Amino acid sequence: MAIAMPKPKPEILARRAEIVEALRRIVPGEGVVDASVEMRAFETDALTAYRQLPLVVVLPETVDEVARILRYCHAHDVPVVPRGSGTSLSGGSLPLEDGVLLVLSRFNRILDIDFPNRCAVVQPGVTNLGITRAVEHEGFYYAPDPSSQIACSIGGNVAENSGGVHCLKYGLTANNVLGVEFVTVEGEVVRLGGKHLDSEGYDLLGLLTGSEGLLGVVTEVTVRILQAPETARAVLIGFPTSEEAGACVAEIIARGIIPGGMEMMDGPAIRAAEDFVHAGYPLDVEALLIVELDGVKAEVDHLLAEVEGIARRHGATTARVSQSDAERASFWAGRKAAFPAVGRISPDYLCMDGTIPRRELPRVLAGMKALSEQYGLAVANVFHAGDGNLHPLILYDASREGELQRAEDFGADILRLCVAVGGVLTGEHGVGIEKRDLMTEMFGEDDLKHQIRVKCAFDPKHLLNPGKMFPVLHRCAELGRLHVHRGQLPFPELPRF
Repeated sequence: MAIAMPKPKPEILARRAEIVEALRRIVPGEGVVDASVEMRAFETDALTAYRQLPLVVVLPETVDEVARILRYCHAHDVPVVPRGSGTSLSGGSLPLEDGVLLVLSRFNRILDIDFPNRCAVVQPGVTNLGITRAVEHEGFYYAPDPSSQIACSIGGNVAENSGGVHCLKYGLTANNVLGVEFVTVEGEVVRLGGKHLDSEGYDLLGLLTGSEGLLGVVTEVTVRILQAPETARAVLIGFPTSEEAGACVAEIIARGIIPGGMEMMDGPAIRAAEDFVHAGYPLDVEALLIVELDGVKAEVDHLLAEVEGIARRHGATTARVSQSDAERASFWAGRKAAFPAVGRISPDYLCMDGTIPRRELPRVLAGMKALSEQYGLAVANVFHAGDGNLHPLILYDASREGELQRAEDFGADILRLCVAVGGVLTGEHGVGIEKRDLMTEMFGEDDLKHQIRVKCAFDPKHLLNPGKMFPVLHRCAELGRLHVHRGQLPFPELPRF
């Protein structure tokens, strides 16, 4: 599987100086970056195997500037790639050689906190953790918590429909966003939803969430904030095998127990995280579950006993319950640091993202073990066990010839396995360029055409984040072509728009 970006258009590259000058008139001061050495900071995102300098980087500060930038690019047929903090693991915010990189990191203010209505209005550059930090003094928090929450921006979370360790019980970004303001490719400012619980008409808010910057540029987000539970406790449960841990996960959910979070790590990930964070993880097990129960104290105590009993029946050899909030936080610290921790034991790794039915967990884990032997590359597993969202980390060394390609082929086979057992290509990282050419594994041609028609409705010229998500780019005119016979359109009585 060779990943390629769209070829740059020579006519755009030839107009670079003109485009840069026009953007400087829109965004004054230091808001336009065009020197190669300064643009290096933006040449990649968290899919660091791929790097490419953009045509130019622009950092607006106001909605009006965003609208004027998009209006200019639309009028002059210049592609635009929206970008937040650049933590995308699927290559969703990789720049284009002939495209403007529209960076929203200056949109970093919390505009309103409304505790009575349990919501906050923030700009897209605010970090995920920044929302919780702003409301925790009143006992509130923002539920979706990706591992990169200290750095990832809320606008990027909306673009990728990010999840996190607590998404099992409290939902993904889509379940916690009440409204957005976004700017269309033509420069129009549109509002969807708001502080109210629901709105009339089509669910365009749901459509925009997870659209990976292909439909518009988000400039404001209204999010739901939750009151912290009375009690929250976590238990570390160790197993001799990943298959036994997977079977335990399936029974916990089947028994109607919905933990606040339920994460799983295999042997390599456990040892890497413990060496990095010293969270007190057991090192004599090959699989570790972190299960957090929250609610009123009596309920939590009862459910902890239930979970421990289920775990023992599935071969658990150790179970340790947190005795304080600090200890519970340390359990999660190891899990959230697993990705950087694995980076200490391998020169490079690819972090995959597929989702499967929970009952298929043992089968898929066994399949990944076989693929690891087939490709001769190690894999460390860290994932959201409760909702079946897998994050296998494929370890490789890019300095060795052919290893990157083997790692990509290994990852593609993992995602094919996910689809084969009834799962999907992504749970929260998005498609980006990483899974773009695998979309046909899950969708037929007609499915993809209908998805691209939605893209055409928002962006007829395909200027927003081109080269991402869709394996074959059809022009809107091709998708909507009509057969004209002797100068007569079909159904001439219908109004045309």
